[in-house]
Amino acid sequence: MAKLQEPFAVLEQENKFDISVHVKGGGHDGQVEAIRLGISKALVTMNEDLKSTLKRADLLGRDSREKERKKFGLKGARKQRQFTKR
Repeated sequence: MAKLQEPFAVLEQENKFDISVHVKGGGHDGQVEAIRLGISKALVTMNEDLKSTLKRADLLGRDSREKERKKFGLKGARKQRQFTKR
């Protein structure tokens, strides 16, 4: 829960907003990061002056890593069958 309060803690505005969020998909940590990014972006749309403060705290960036797809003929995304010489 501390990660969700981070945008408010940086701006020193704890307990000033009431937030309700519905998330779907991904894991627990991914959902928390998505909510935190959404809160930060909503605060910026309310007041454009907060953008530099939130950007310095790395709250307006997104983790762009995604799961690599499984390839045909392999056991997973990269794992291959064991090579046998004989």
